[in-house]
Amino acid sequence: MAEETIFSKIIRKEIPADIVYQDELVTAFRDIAPQAKTHVLIIPNKLIPTVNDVTAEDEATLGRLFTVAAKIAEAEGIAKDGYRLIVNCNKHGGQEVFHIHMHLVGGEPLGKMLAKS
Repeated sequence: MAEETIFSKIIRKEIPADIVYQDELVTAFRDIAPQAKTHVLIIPNKLIPTVNDVTAEDEATLGRLFTVAAKIAEAEGIAKDGYRLIVNCNKHGGQEVFHIHMHLVGGEPLGKMLAKS
């Protein structure tokens, strides 16, 4: 079994977070260090450490991440102008918390997705 993360405690409301959505499959809350005007993390309530750990039984939950992202984008007033959804995987992908999560960022022009060095 995967090791519990800070996100597990947020799901159970054991530590405070600005939760904007929660249901039986996913929880969404504002990032404590936002990278854009709108920056919400959407996470499965089930602990899945990385994209590499996703199984066929997780498909409904991962689909819910996207439908919730669209609902939140609409509620935040950023759906029309656009937003970015980001899922990082492992060290080289920039993953810091090993509980799969989707970043919903927007509310301003975001620029290029990747900058060549």
